[in-house]
Amino acid sequence: MKLSITADSQTGCVRRNNEDMVLVVDKFLRNDKYWTMVDTDNTNRFVLALADGMGGHNGGEVASSDVLHNFQFFFSDLPQGLQPGDINETIYEWLQSMNNIVDSKGLEDPRFKGMGTTLVALVYYNTDYYWLNCGDSRLYLLSDNSLRQLTTDHSLNQLLGSNHHSNIITNCIGGGCKSSYIDIVKCTADITPGSSILLCSDGLTDMVAPEQLTELMLQGCNATQLCEAAIEQGGYDNVSACVVKVF
Repeated sequence: MKLSITADSQTGCVRRNNEDMVLVVDKFLRNDKYWTMVDTDNTNRFVLALADGMGGHNGGEVASSDVLHNFQFFFSDLPQGLQPGDINETIYEWLQSMNNIVDSKGLEDPRFKGMGTTLVALVYYNTDYYWLNCGDSRLYLLSDNSLRQLTTDHSLNQLLGSNHHSNIITNCIGGGCKSSYIDIVKCTADITPGSSILLCSDGLTDMVAPEQLTELMLQGCNATQLCEAAIEQGGYDNVSACVVKVF
């Protein structure tokens, strides 16, 4: 299959700095946009990921950058031939290590105390796709004219059974979270020609209503058009998106 990938990360209308970051294969984006094509016949692995940082003076920027750079290196260094169970175990080991790294930086430098980040990702490895999630950034699947959120928000409102989004998250990397966990789901069957995948920070979904987001995706909007829709609605937070169209 061939994948057309667009990504964008913007500060928005209110925040002074952008704590989001997007990774597309080996390209890191913050206050930038990007487009590329990936042919799965020519690669045995790649990663698309988005991190929404939080905490301290520039701490969110540091946390999201550190986690994405570390994850890209970790994933590119995975040995060939791992089974799904091995992948889960290896990613969990990485998560615990990364959690300690982020928290340790906060202990060493008061400016970064309490910093943390979400992580949502789509990875391709050994002809299979997996999505990963830690926090409340989201991954959606557009298929059969329907947009469906595959990830579950790790947030207080989700825990309490509310349909409304809450910026109080119950799980992240760093941020003083002592029991970080990550959802890992094999989703190869979902990635079919004609489908699309959306990864985004809550700066998009808090500003753009679900019905509008569905309509924009059905219209074939790219990542920049989605981010601009959030900014037109007020852009109260940093807004980042990555759109994957499958051919």
